[in-house]
Amino acid sequence: MLAEFLLELAKAAGRFFLHPLLYYFLLFNLAYGYWRVKNERRSFSFRIQDGFEDMRFSYSKGLLTGAVLSLILLALGLSLPLTAVILIAALTAFLTIPLKLRWLSPAYTVGLALFAVFLIGRYGGEAAASFFIDLQNINYSNLALLAGLLILAEGFLVRRSGYLRTSPSIIKSSRGLPIGSHQANRSWMLPLLVLIPGGSFLPDWGLWPVLHINGEPFLLLLFPFFIGFFQRVQGSLPKQSILMTGKRILWLGALTAVIAVVSYWWTPLAFGAAGIAVIGRSFLSIRQRMNDNSASFYFSRRDKGLSILGILTNSPGEKMGLHVGEIIMKANGEQVRSVEEFYRALQKNPAFCKLEVIDINGHIRYVQGAIYEGMHHELGLLFVTDDKQWENAAV
Repeated sequence: MLAEFLLELAKAAGRFFLHPLLYYFLLFNLAYGYWRVKNERRSFSFRIQDGFEDMRFSYSKGLLTGAVLSLILLALGLSLPLTAVILIAALTAFLTIPLKLRWLSPAYTVGLALFAVFLIGRYGGEAAASFFIDLQNINYSNLALLAGLLILAEGFLVRRSGYLRTSPSIIKSSRGLPIGSHQANRSWMLPLLVLIPGGSFLPDWGLWPVLHINGEPFLLLLFPFFIGFFQRVQGSLPKQSILMTGKRILWLGALTAVIAVVSYWWTPLAFGAAGIAVIGRSFLSIRQRMNDNSASFYFSRRDKGLSILGILTNSPGEKMGLHVGEIIMKANGEQVRSVEEFYRALQKNPAFCKLEVIDINGHIRYVQGAIYEGMHHELGLLFVTDDKQWENAAV
């Protein structure tokens, strides 16, 4: 049995690289990377991260989570009809059209697929029944439980890496003043190993990986499942806001999974679990947006000091230990209130920089570091200022 499983697993891994969704998202990430770089250049006259950053993130940060979740699905013996997997892939591709990945939450892709499977089976007629022949014995509780587990995975991934390298930008407030904003528009690729009931749908040719469990044939499918997350933050630190959202998503996933488990005893609850997932995820997005809009702007011009909107990767500012959200009060002993004053203060010492900073907890600390002559304007720090000469530049 083990040798058979390993052989079919190798076949499933080979077919994984033939799945069109895997390459569709390569193109999508490249397109979004191009759009993000254009937006960053509009705000700062240069890019913050290169155009391949989103692709590297998407195809690396979710691998371990996908492997763990695949083991859980196999341990539970959770199987899905091939039509449901196809519908999930189709919904995933369709919901990427707005270029905002909030719609790729499993609450939408799997929850809506559950309702779509029900509608096709109930109202599709003979033509649908003859085409989707594997829907005859659909287990809606399995789909609902999959949604709950994947929402839990979404919450975990958001808390683990959703706040990393958010994209800063400068936008106008309702009063026409420049304010700083951070945007997380992330996706994770999870390689999911699922069991597909064979039955009469089982192909006659031998490329499909097939297992026999209790005498029943199952297709072993390694499926590239994509989870998306979008959040814009302007009223707080991006990390704090995104971590809170991740915690709320975990609670939603736990509630969905519990209701899905109970639905094995009363099937209609599976639809309730999917409905709660869809409505609950929408509510969390709306609540976060309302709370953020009602808060005062976190990144805006201040009477005293400069608030750090962003820090370029591997820049002198990052190596000095500065963090997004901290406020620089003094540079080389001089009070600073604008980017121009900060630039002049740095020129006082062409080889050394000492900054007085208020950290995110309100405590004063001092950072210092060596700089090279001519690098005063290349510390890699992004600020918000009203000064037109400097508002789109990094220091």
